[in-house]
Amino acid sequence: MSAPQTPITQDVLTLPRKAAPEEKTNLVGLTRNQMRDALIAIGTSEKQAKMRVGQVWAWIYQRGVRDFAEMTNLAKGYRAQLDEHFAIRVPEVVRKEVSTDGTRKYLLRINGGHEVEAVYIPEESRGTLCISSQVGCTLTCSFCHTGTQRLVRNLTAGEIVGQIMVARDDLGEWPEPGRNPHDETRLLSNIVLMGMGEPLYNFDNVRDGMKIAMDGEGISLSRRRITLSTSGVVPMIARTAEEIGCLLAVSFHATTDEVRDTLVPINKRWNIEALLAELREYPRLSNSERITFEYVMLKGVNDSDEDAHRLVELIRGIPAKINLIPFNPWPGSPYERSSNNRIRAFADIVYKAGYASPIRTPRGEDIMAACGQLKSDTERERKSKRQIETEARA
Repeated sequence: MSAPQTPITQDVLTLPRKAAPEEKTNLVGLTRNQMRDALIAIGTSEKQAKMRVGQVWAWIYQRGVRDFAEMTNLAKGYRAQLDEHFAIRVPEVVRKEVSTDGTRKYLLRINGGHEVEAVYIPEESRGTLCISSQVGCTLTCSFCHTGTQRLVRNLTAGEIVGQIMVARDDLGEWPEPGRNPHDETRLLSNIVLMGMGEPLYNFDNVRDGMKIAMDGEGISLSRRRITLSTSGVVPMIARTAEEIGCLLAVSFHATTDEVRDTLVPINKRWNIEALLAELREYPRLSNSERITFEYVMLKGVNDSDEDAHRLVELIRGIPAKINLIPFNPWPGSPYERSSNNRIRAFADIVYKAGYASPIRTPRGEDIMAACGQLKSDTERERKSKRQIETEARA
């Protein structure tokens, strides 16, 4: 969480005392209005505040600058003033691992010494960054490694958008001095909120972080290149369309409440019927903005022909695609991956019913970066294999 901001006073000429380093407010993650208020609080006139926000914003989010001294279109005195009271902080990269398929996994340290993971997946036509929204997770989905880690806290908006900035650092994607920020090759072209945590249980910070990512004078990602994945927090689904406007994915994974109660326990609160009723009313629902139903393929659990037929009947009338995900094992996991033949047979039934049914190619399995495998190292290394297996069985 950002450090407390100095209250705005009527006398803007009375500057607050110089902040100690640990007290400096991090500008990363502040909305434009929040940044404006922060600049006014240190003496920026209200008349100039909007312009100053635009200048600082562009340096941080268009060019990736982390040092106020490099903001050369600001007067030296003003740069020094900014440095006295503010910081530009992003998560610290503790370790980067690179898979044989080119996938990059970042272990990131955030405030309080906590750790989260983010994963960059390069593809021929795009580069996708999978980011986290919480330290740990509260949902305890039984097939997911992250779900065996207890929720520690929500990420701030700065820690969420900071993951994007860290990946751009590593990819060397910020424009060089003198180049137009919009001319660079977008190695990072897509964002998926499919890392650690349930994004809709941290809605305000996710919304603010994604608004910053979509801002046309900053990182400038299209809303249609951002996908938020939820396990089914029904009351927040409509707000996602209205306040973020990104694409929606749903961790579905089962065709009966009995099975989904086990795989995705949030189903006990909002069952399949309630979830699908809300999705049918999704404000942005259309053939061009379909909902993605994520479906992990678990041997003998949810992969039968009967499951496939039930699935297409359940979602009938909803513009959608079904993303079939071969299960990615982790130490002590209680499930096995469905065979390739079984997955293909399931996909064929879905496809013949009129729905796209791509089978996701597992990426980064050799570095535990695939879907459902993320878990911070501090948690992973603290537990023995026996403890992990006990939790999985429970």
